[in-house]
Amino acid sequence: MPAIDADLIAFANRLADTAGGVIRPFFRSRIDIAHKEGVHAFDPVTEADRGAERAIRELIARERPDDAILGEEFGETPGRNNYRWVLDPVDGTRAFITGRHEWGSLIALEKDGVAALGILDQPVLGERFIGVNGEAQLVQAGRSTPLKTRACASLQDAILCATDPSAYFAPDQMAAFARVQAKARMTRYGGDCYLFAALALGFVDVIIEANFHAWDAAALIPIVEGAGGVMTSWDGGSAAPGKTILAAGDARVHAEVMKLLA
Repeated sequence: MPAIDADLIAFANRLADTAGGVIRPFFRSRIDIAHKEGVHAFDPVTEADRGAERAIRELIARERPDDAILGEEFGETPGRNNYRWVLDPVDGTRAFITGRHEWGSLIALEKDGVAALGILDQPVLGERFIGVNGEAQLVQAGRSTPLKTRACASLQDAILCATDPSAYFAPDQMAAFARVQAKARMTRYGGDCYLFAALALGFVDVIIEANFHAWDAAALIPIVEGAGGVMTSWDGGSAAPGKTILAAGDARVHAEVMKLLA
């Protein structure tokens, strides 16, 4: 994974601070909710999503104008170097509009096409999960705690999580998920990006998702891998494009689940 220097890490943290400042006043407020036309019957977006991405983009354009940007709300801005910021300022908008905490701001920096830095910021809880330079940490109230996934040798001992298979999985994917679920110790639904924070903290063992985009995945890869976990597509390929996601805290259970998904 490409190395990221201290100045770039500090700048990424400023982006997260900026997003949080925009988002916090909207949480648990009566705000307008729009529907983005697409594949889902209801795909909500709010001014928290749009306003935070605007603010981040403005800061990048002002201080790092040669960097490319890919964001969920405003698409891609080409760059003139080998860096690209990948943004999803409110990942988990459904949780956000229902007053729940299972959402976060996702900010990633790719270098030469590889996700080299990832931030998952939960600005209401004051939790910031950072993966960079092969390590991951939780920063809370100015204190940093190293993140480490937990050992889990077998699916029969694993806690399995997914956001909402009924909403995001095709029928054949549902069947594959059911094979895994039948062997897992316990399954919990909901959580969006915050599931990956729980995995990095060592509280869940396996996450299975589908219908991800690049902006859903990029920030999570350095966090999961920096905490000692594995994050791939269902067939073991790169998680970076999104689509299917299989994350596990232990490589042994990752391999077991991948066979069941095949």
